[in-house]
Amino acid sequence: MPIASISPVTGETIRSFAELTDEALEQKVAAAASAFRHWRRTPFAQRSAVLQRAARLLDDERFELGRIMTMEMGKTHRSAQEEAAKCAAGCRYYAEHGESLLAPEIVREDGREIGRVVYQPIGIVLAVMPWNFPFWQVVRFLAPALAGGNVGLLKHASNVPQCALALEDLFRRAGCPEGVFQALLIGSTRVSPLIADPRIAAVTLTGSEAAGREVAAAAGRNIKKSVMELGGSDPFIVLRSADVAQAAKVAVTARTINNGQSCIAAKRFIVAASVADEFEQRLVAGMRGLRIGDPMDPATDVGPLATPGIADDLERQVADSIRLGARVLTGGRRRPPPGNFYEPTVLVDVPRNAPAFGEELFGPVATLFRVADVDEAIALANDSVFGLGASVWTRDRADADRCGDEIESGQVFINSMVASDPRFPFGGTKRSGFGRELGAYGLREFCNIKTIRSSPEQQSAVETE
Repeated sequence: MPIASISPVTGETIRSFAELTDEALEQKVAAAASAFRHWRRTPFAQRSAVLQRAARLLDDERFELGRIMTMEMGKTHRSAQEEAAKCAAGCRYYAEHGESLLAPEIVREDGREIGRVVYQPIGIVLAVMPWNFPFWQVVRFLAPALAGGNVGLLKHASNVPQCALALEDLFRRAGCPEGVFQALLIGSTRVSPLIADPRIAAVTLTGSEAAGREVAAAAGRNIKKSVMELGGSDPFIVLRSADVAQAAKVAVTARTINNGQSCIAAKRFIVAASVADEFEQRLVAGMRGLRIGDPMDPATDVGPLATPGIADDLERQVADSIRLGARVLTGGRRRPPPGNFYEPTVLVDVPRNAPAFGEELFGPVATLFRVADVDEAIALANDSVFGLGASVWTRDRADADRCGDEIESGQVFINSMVASDPRFPFGGTKRSGFGRELGAYGLREFCNIKTIRSSPEQQSAVETE
């Protein structure tokens, strides 16, 4: 795949980039290794100051940074600016809380310290990142990595090179020393050999299940730590006691956020039969009312899909599902060129053998299922190879607690849509991946969790000296 900015609106190539030569790539890895030797020893206050300056730049420049995101991958400019603001909040969180989250844990016995657990940086973290949240998914790894004393190399998706370079420039202007964070304009075939490089300490990937298999296998062969945030087919469960009007309103946003291209977008709407008619009517009306068009237009609700290939896949999945028995309540069509536009769609009566039942639909297509009760809702929610997130709508505390306990996912949100938040760990189970980003857990994923143990006699001697 060429490294190029290609407009999702017109299909025109805006700018192409040459891939790094082997020599240039070696220089960047060497610079990262050298930078780590110094960055790991910098006081936390210095690392915090870099993150605080990055946050200010992200806020101050969000209009232009958002324009770059929209130009390259088609999200609405409004949501792109919100993404930049979220990145700023993530940087501030680790600038303000990273030191306490990394504080040594003292282990005591009979009131006396017998040892401690410390969190130390491990080195170069290679990040293989996708195009759909081209700033946030980078900052989601980078802010905790930098706070923890690690350095980062970014292999971004080939269709968002200008986002990658803009981030590199922004963190350089924020005060990152040379080599601490660098973008690598390379193709996917060069990732596995890079993981094998002994100077690379760990790898984190957000992307498809197929990409996760390849990168995790390379990390495993080289016995290196990895974090995988992969696909999702998140359930959005509406139970009989739910506020149906509010649930349906949020459902439209939850399915079409980022033009429907989000791992944690709600995709399977599982609704109690007693409220299903009302929810269906409201969901269909909401999806029909969305405005499709130029993502730079503030009035646009849904922009284009990022690439023609993504639109091709979605078109095939919907067509095959209809052929197998699914019914379309609204949408169901790809708009003719130019652009990769697909209409907001609602499918019902989706059979188990249809792509829309078991596969991730990466676009504005909702599948709607009716269930008898909470037992059936939980069973259907768990009937998936994925386990990233889930949203549950109910005013019954017992039902909420059951869903929170029994749904197989990395996060369950009650009466709200799923979203990542720097304060909470983020990640999935089953084929949605392993490891965690964000929160204290995300900060410590790329730390050496070291035990330092002292015998009572040695501790007494230390205290006496």
